[in-house]
Amino acid sequence: MKKLVVLCAACGVGKSTIKDNLNEGRVLENWVCIDTDEVGINWWDYEGTENEAKFSDDCLAEAVKMSNNKNLLFVTCMNPYDFYGVVNIPQNITSTFFIGMTCSDEEIIRRLKARPNERMCGTDEFITGQIQYNAWFKNNAGKFQFYIDNTDKTVDETVEAIMSFVKSIE
Repeated sequence: MKKLVVLCAACGVGKSTIKDNLNEGRVLENWVCIDTDEVGINWWDYEGTENEAKFSDDCLAEAVKMSNNKNLLFVTCMNPYDFYGVVNIPQNITSTFFIGMTCSDEEIIRRLKARPNERMCGTDEFITGQIQYNAWFKNNAGKFQFYIDNTDKTVDETVEAIMSFVKSIE
């Protein structure tokens, strides 16, 4: 039986950077950090099909499988409302916690504009959607078991705060 922590945020907030730092430092002994992008499932294979809603189920199930016997820190854009309302939680997950993360709109714009074109993240329409989603996280900060705005924090400070939260629930 394992615990699941979902680190969720809009695109450009720094989820993958935090995940990479947690994995590189191997600071969470009983945990595996896996990003939605790592599970090998492509959103475009689901978009516009009758199985569109199954994308999150499949990503989470694969991440749980990849984590083997360790607890899972799952890095995703999914929010708790979607998670609890739509996603089928694998049976071996005994408890779920959410970390909401935000940063400034200016930082999101800067980061998304800097991404390669093939990631399809630099259009004004996409960026506007992510800023609106970031605002949702800010407006719902009190609904997360842990919330962090990393606008004025270094990567190391953000990683330390997240590690402290994860260790507090072990």
